[in-house]
Amino acid sequence: MAHHTLKSGYSSLVDRLNRYPQGAPPSQLLYKILAMLFSEKEAELVALLPIKPFTAEQASQAWKLSLSESRKILDELASRAILVDMDQDGESVYVLPPPMAGFFEFSLMRTRGDLDQKVLSELFYQYMNVEEDFIRELFTSGGTQLGRTFIHEPILSSDDALHVLDYERATEVIKTASHIGVGTCYCRHKMEHMGKACDAPLDICMTFNSSAASLTKHGHARLIDANECLDLLQQAYDHNLVQFGENVRQGVNFICNCCGCCCEAMIAARHFTILNPVHTTNFIPEIDTSGCTGCGKCVDVCPVEAITLASANDPHKPTRKQASLIEDRCLGCGLCVRNCPKETIKLKVRPIRVLTPLNGIHRAVVMAIERGKLQNLIFDNQTLFSHRALAALLGVILKLPPIKQAMASKQMKSRYLEQLVQKMGN
Repeated sequence: MAHHTLKSGYSSLVDRLNRYPQGAPPSQLLYKILAMLFSEKEAELVALLPIKPFTAEQASQAWKLSLSESRKILDELASRAILVDMDQDGESVYVLPPPMAGFFEFSLMRTRGDLDQKVLSELFYQYMNVEEDFIRELFTSGGTQLGRTFIHEPILSSDDALHVLDYERATEVIKTASHIGVGTCYCRHKMEHMGKACDAPLDICMTFNSSAASLTKHGHARLIDANECLDLLQQAYDHNLVQFGENVRQGVNFICNCCGCCCEAMIAARHFTILNPVHTTNFIPEIDTSGCTGCGKCVDVCPVEAITLASANDPHKPTRKQASLIEDRCLGCGLCVRNCPKETIKLKVRPIRVLTPLNGIHRAVVMAIERGKLQNLIFDNQTLFSHRALAALLGVILKLPPIKQAMASKQMKSRYLEQLVQKMGN
């Protein structure tokens, strides 16, 4: 009987995780990961939680437990960074984050004694870097992705700077955040336990706003001010790390400082290039081949292998090489510009501007439309039969090609939804 309860509890939790646009493909490895992070009872209870933010009273109704007992469970889950708790007008509001960027990463953002982090890292590595189904679905499903690349600001010329909007700058995210936290880089921490980590800084994972407020309150990240965070950003620049952050314009919750060898986003960008797993900046490098000496420094620094050395086709120097850009792979981060000793690489504006969702709600809705999961956001209360039935009905409708094409149009994803989200916010 206990085995049946365990299986059904974790199966229900997996179903709940996959109602959100960013899911987690079922796998024996996933069940082992969840068993390390959740007890049997916790898995059953969390499976009943809404997708949208909720109060202790709403959890109490879903769980059919007293308010005091429900609040105690919620606070315990928040203390372990399973839930994110936020203060809204003096009341605690909770949300279950997706596995990534979410409670998977939070479990390794600091050294802790309540988890065997070596075993957990090995499970994460197998689930993400060997099986790859999770990473493929996370980074390649739909046209709107979890994260985007920030421009490498030190290389911006005065002319380039005129074309960079505030939300495209990591410095602006830092300066305008309500809360800032710094923790251990999940990716390099995981690789450290696998004996594969590089020597890039470890304590440089940045969280902001509501996520930072929750993580710092419970000790999973260290609360810092904007000046210290800007110093850490400079440290990231000095180590040629790529800034990969939340794909929104307002209320960015994280910026990772990524290396090409350890970080999931950069690995996905190399493995699944044609599927555009990471949104690029609005810039792309332009190489002046007449001045390129073929030194290869741009090749070495590129985290996604978007630059190669090719023959210069020089009849006087048949062995001469020069840098060549593979545009489809390029993130537009600008690291190659900074590392070119001859200054033969410059940035130019991409001909088509990359669209960035307004905020987390906008991104979640667009991702849900693209992945056929909009019904889960609209009919969120799965404890009600009417919601389950309507969600199933809408799910069938959304699979019809004409409807799906209409809802995924650029106008729907940008203008209409953005206005709707703004009205909801007001």
